[in-house]
Amino acid sequence: MKSARAAIALLASIALTSACGLSNTASPPGKSESIKIGAVSSLSGSATFPDSTAAAQAVFDRVNAEGGIHGHKIEYIVADDKGDPGAAAQAARNLVTNKGVVGLSGSASLVDCAVNASFYAKSGISSIQGVGVDPTCFESPAISPVNAGPYLSTAENLYYASEVLKQNRVCLLLAIFGNTNDAYSKAIKSWSNLTGKKLLMEDRTIKPDSDPTPFVLRAKSKGCQAVLYNAVEPAAISMMKIVKQQNAQDMKWIMTSASYTEAVAKALGKSGDGLYANAEFEPFTQAHSPALTDWRKLLTKKKVPLTAFGESGYLAASHMVEALKSIKGPITRESVTKALKSLPPIASDMTGAPYKFGNAAKHGSNTAGKIVQLRDGEWHVASKGWMRYPGKIG
Repeated sequence: MKSARAAIALLASIALTSACGLSNTASPPGKSESIKIGAVSSLSGSATFPDSTAAAQAVFDRVNAEGGIHGHKIEYIVADDKGDPGAAAQAARNLVTNKGVVGLSGSASLVDCAVNASFYAKSGISSIQGVGVDPTCFESPAISPVNAGPYLSTAENLYYASEVLKQNRVCLLLAIFGNTNDAYSKAIKSWSNLTGKKLLMEDRTIKPDSDPTPFVLRAKSKGCQAVLYNAVEPAAISMMKIVKQQNAQDMKWIMTSASYTEAVAKALGKSGDGLYANAEFEPFTQAHSPALTDWRKLLTKKKVPLTAFGESGYLAASHMVEALKSIKGPITRESVTKALKSLPPIASDMTGAPYKFGNAAKHGSNTAGKIVQLRDGEWHVASKGWMRYPGKIG
């Protein structure tokens, strides 16, 4: 963990140094020139997020088909960071320095923010992050994610377990990636201060490829009433299969948004009955939700998977289009950043709070979620409307 943090810090320093001497504006597009928008995403490696940039591409393609922005087509350039800090630093420098992108939208990566946030700020470029994972995504003046993120979602899940489900013996399993440890600690502390309650059991040693059996048995022996876990898709499936084998389904199992997928529902079927997850957007499995009509139609047409990550990319690109349309005059890196920072909050039925970039040192406008639950192999909305965490993190 320490060596990983040191590597990220070193690469961030290199990226920042390479920004020195760069102009804060890209060349304004000529009559036939495109508007270059970039993204740094994990498209290969241990954890991938391809749906975000695929959905963003679908939005930009539609805008181009309708004539573009003031006659200019959007050229979307996506770089794969492979979940590797070195590749992320290299990808960002190439997009900003060589490709001349004027803004970033729809990025979804484990490492992009931690490595490149300072570089983006120094370069005068702004990113509407599709999927913010690293804490730095929510602590940079240059980055504003459309999602709520795993830390707010964890606080929401804790609150839902103790205050809505009325479970007093709450336990927590955390898989720690990169520099996420402190951010999760802040979420737990916020919940504890808000409710006056403490975790019965907490374990941060679990990994996505861990055998879930000892963790399930420990939760049973401790008498946990609710167990929260920030599982990715395969880990959620493995965990719930062991939960059934060990007859631990009487406990409430609550996971973050990465577990809210059709693949999890299909793999578990009725054996996953009762599993809760946090949906950071309007739950995408609600086929008849009016909030999702345009999103569903567009992504289906473009053959992009209907997922929560697909929602994030769609929203990130849509908000970028709003900013681009508001620009009077040349579309440059400077004018795009100015437009984003001055753009009024954008309300959407797909989120429980308006999106805002703004001129702030930190960003985190998505402050609401909905809790979904598996029943008979299908996800159903369990919470009553949007759930807003009443506490403050950090």
